[in-house]
Amino acid sequence: MEKSLLVQFLGENPVFAIVDFLIEHKDVDVSKKDIIGGAGISRATFFNHWPELERQGIVKVTRQFGKTKLYMLDTESEIVKKLLELEGVLIARTLQGHSKFSAGSLKERNLAS
Repeated sequence: MEKSLLVQFLGENPVFAIVDFLIEHKDVDVSKKDIIGGAGISRATFFNHWPELERQGIVKVTRQFGKTKLYMLDTESEIVKKLLELEGVLIARTLQGHSKFSAGSLKERNLAS
């Protein structure tokens, strides 16, 4: 699995893996099981870090049926807003870098012709 720009920038860490998965699925509510599988971490690691994500208001419960709760990023949270902003900046810089490379390559090819 290819690492996201956010994980490449922040480094590999279970919290970043969880947040990254939630960012990738920010329009869908997911179960803890979905997050564990999608983030590629163990249950024990997940449950070591999950309480802090809840305490910090990074996630919110969207639905509950029986004992099962579904979660999403809390996009009203200042922390989440900043993380999404950081992701946007990283994407923009990556795209900008690719367009500069492409334009430079094109210019070099035209000069060589």
